[in-house]
Amino acid sequence: MGLGAPARGVGRLFVLAAYEVGGVFLLLMQVVGRLFRLDFDRLEFRRCLLQMGYRSVSIIAATAFVIGIILVIQAFVFVDRYGLRSQLGWGSGFVTIRELGPVLFALMFSGRVGAYTAAELGTMQVTDQVDGLRCLAIDPIAYLVVPRFAAMVLSLVALTIIGNTIALFSASLVGQIMMDVDQHTFWASLLEMLTPWDYLTGVFKAAFFGGIIAVTSCHFGLIASAGAPGVGRAVNSSVVASAIAIFVVDFFSTFVLG
Repeated sequence: MGLGAPARGVGRLFVLAAYEVGGVFLLLMQVVGRLFRLDFDRLEFRRCLLQMGYRSVSIIAATAFVIGIILVIQAFVFVDRYGLRSQLGWGSGFVTIRELGPVLFALMFSGRVGAYTAAELGTMQVTDQVDGLRCLAIDPIAYLVVPRFAAMVLSLVALTIIGNTIALFSASLVGQIMMDVDQHTFWASLLEMLTPWDYLTGVFKAAFFGGIIAVTSCHFGLIASAGAPGVGRAVNSSVVASAIAIFVVDFFSTFVLG
């Protein structure tokens, strides 16, 4: 009796998770199908690029600047102890470009853009605006979801490249101030040790994360119900699910991409 209730609770949790994953996957298939047919609203796509990409540059730049500083501060003890100051650029670049940058930028992007998208679509859903589009023979997926999906993927890739660049510049500056590693040494070790595949790995991860955030936020927004509280639950579920999915995909993509 004592163990029955927790077991049933865990079972319900797995069923609910499977239901949501299935819903996200079905939405992704619909988005991909319309993308291949180029069936989406171009004007809405441009608006989403401005809202999600351009207006996110400042917060990504601030995050990236701090990441570069933290990397050098944390690496100071180990680099100084083992006499590897000349490898500071390679160490900072490897961690930032392949792992830390894409993940942290994706989490920031999810908090800003993913939550906004879930709230926007959730509000449209609970106020019957989505049903209104269907009554006007307008496909909600092509009009609302596909432009946001494409804009999020492209925006996060571009923001990750910008953020990685800013993080490395701040790391090089702090490295010169704190560890007397001149700029030439920092960038020489970075460019010599990193391969083109290291840069592409970060880009691929950013594209995966952008797609995850897009389809997750749109899914939870479109299934919102019960008025304003339902919109709040949709936003919360979107951010939590996106964060979990980002870490899971990052784990497996690290093994696949090397």
